[in-house]
Amino acid sequence: MTLASQSDFSQHGQRLVWRQRGQTLWVEPWGCDCLRVRATIAPEMPLRDWTLLQPPESQSHTTLDRGEARITSGRLSASVDGRGRVRFFRDDSKEPLLEEIAYRTNHPPSRTFNSFGGDLLHATASFTAWDDEQIYGLGQRRHGLLDQKGCVLELSHRNSEVSIPLMVSNRGYGLLWNNPAVGRVELGRTRTRWVAEATRAIDYVVMAGDSYADVLQRYADATGHPPVLPEWAAGFWQCKLRYKTQDELMEVAREHHRRGMPLSVIVADYFHWTKMGDWQFDSECWPDPQGMVRELEEMGVRLMVSIWPTVNPDSENFEELNHRGLLVHTERGLNRLVDFTDSRADHKVTSALLDVTNPEARGFLWSKVRENYYRHGIRIWWLDAIEPEMSTYDHDNLRYHLGNGQEVAGMYPFEQQRAFYEGMQGEGESEIVTLGRAAFAGSQRLGAALWSGDIHSTWDDLRQQVRAGLNTAMSGIPWWTTDIGGFFGGQVEDEGFRELLVRWFQYGTFCPLFRLHGWRNSSLEHPESSDPTQGGPNEVWSYGERVYQILCEYLHLRERIRPYIMGQMRVASETGSPVMRPLLFDFSQDRLAVACDDQFMFGPELMVAPVLEPSAVQRSVYLPADAAWLDAWTGETLPGGQRVDVAAPLERIPLFLRDGAQLPIQPF
Repeated sequence: MTLASQSDFSQHGQRLVWRQRGQTLWVEPWGCDCLRVRATIAPEMPLRDWTLLQPPESQSHTTLDRGEARITSGRLSASVDGRGRVRFFRDDSKEPLLEEIAYRTNHPPSRTFNSFGGDLLHATASFTAWDDEQIYGLGQRRHGLLDQKGCVLELSHRNSEVSIPLMVSNRGYGLLWNNPAVGRVELGRTRTRWVAEATRAIDYVVMAGDSYADVLQRYADATGHPPVLPEWAAGFWQCKLRYKTQDELMEVAREHHRRGMPLSVIVADYFHWTKMGDWQFDSECWPDPQGMVRELEEMGVRLMVSIWPTVNPDSENFEELNHRGLLVHTERGLNRLVDFTDSRADHKVTSALLDVTNPEARGFLWSKVRENYYRHGIRIWWLDAIEPEMSTYDHDNLRYHLGNGQEVAGMYPFEQQRAFYEGMQGEGESEIVTLGRAAFAGSQRLGAALWSGDIHSTWDDLRQQVRAGLNTAMSGIPWWTTDIGGFFGGQVEDEGFRELLVRWFQYGTFCPLFRLHGWRNSSLEHPESSDPTQGGPNEVWSYGERVYQILCEYLHLRERIRPYIMGQMRVASETGSPVMRPLLFDFSQDRLAVACDDQFMFGPELMVAPVLEPSAVQRSVYLPADAAWLDAWTGETLPGGQRVDVAAPLERIPLFLRDGAQLPIQPF
């Protein structure tokens, strides 16, 4: 047994330091009611903050004793014992809020370090598991669960799986694993364990709060508040795979205008370019981008373009990028990472990736985007495939400017978003919006919206999206959307798919961003057999008259509630509280509301109960206690604390207004 000596502990400014047996531990205040913990066996503590912001000045207090030291920041304190174990407490409670596991004979300590190779370490941090703990956040997942207790989650990005390492607990804390390394988090019954496959230090921040709103505000303070969503972005976004020409896209926008249907954004998806990595329009298909943008703006519509980080070896920019070392390189084998087709190609092209972790590469990318898109008036960017997508996810074989892929892979989407945010800021723009297929801690401060990737056109996928969106909200990302109708497999003429599309469209009306997209008439069973350059129609009038009439009603409903949405977006910017959130966010004391994972609040006044089963004409809805609920369709007021069966014909999604709230759900 090892006892601590006084010399094991020291204080440097506001930082508590413990050293023993070659390990160094730092604990220091990091904003209101927040403490940051770092530990390493390296000779010097690595000083990378990754996406974490510097905290404001705060009051703290430290005491050093022979066997234990204690540091306090606001209402949160941490003790460090002689073995370096850290435990967290709120106020004067003797019950820990969170604690690293206790050392036991022949069991590993709370923090472990083993050599990965070179100066990188395989590191783990283990915490006590509480039987009654519920765990939310941790990014966007396909498992279809809201409470993630019992899950093992990969800490890396893939198409439709996004790792944002913020864990929010019903015990009144959040834990940000401040580390972009590939790894996993194990939310087990016996312990909670965070694993970094290759890193230089364990680094995490604990944030305490009396409510979920408090925790998310602390997180926004630590990683950045989202800007206020621009007014135009709260409207309807129209997209499909894909508009092949300028004429085709413009005809859809003109048809919306002729019909008097709301439209805020229309999208030029992939293959509008000459080659991947040229980052420019193909003039044969898109002859007058400036004129296109001008006509769209006259109709009140903005153009968004798809930008990929992929670089075709035949691109006009490839040789310069390669010569300047601005591509992601491999540690072993050929520097070709993505197998995909390209514009004007009748075969797969094996391409490279731009290394946006390099500031020179970010500058190069923006220079091309500025010249070939921005100067034509384009201001909205769809950042596709920014996980980054690769044919083989062999992270330890990648060499980024920031380091080995196993150590830094989580940073890639953030750095791509950063390239556009800083580029737009440099042009004097203040309304900055990107739509990405991945994100990381802090992406919200870059004006980054997230969408849920290439999901399938099935009822199972729709049900998954509800929970995925709510956990994304609990991960500090307030701007989120899905491909309404799903991406793969929707058949335009199929009545079953038309029903699914209606229900998804109704749900999408109450997502932070409202966007129709999909690869229509593609194969669900064998998506790889479908031609990725082709896609069926996907306009609101493409699915028959009955569907069209229903979708039009929800387009106009969204317009009526846009002032309410914008009010909640301002709250999200100021406080970090998401617009779309699980019932537990507002009703944490109601155990039935906490257990409800297929309804959600859209701001504090509107509860949404999407229809998630085929052929359903009613659904069971739980009305949280301590509130009165007005059925927005019937006008009936019902007391909370009960479950009711609600009529839900195809034309209607169940909606309830809380405590006398007034929203224009129905037309005047």
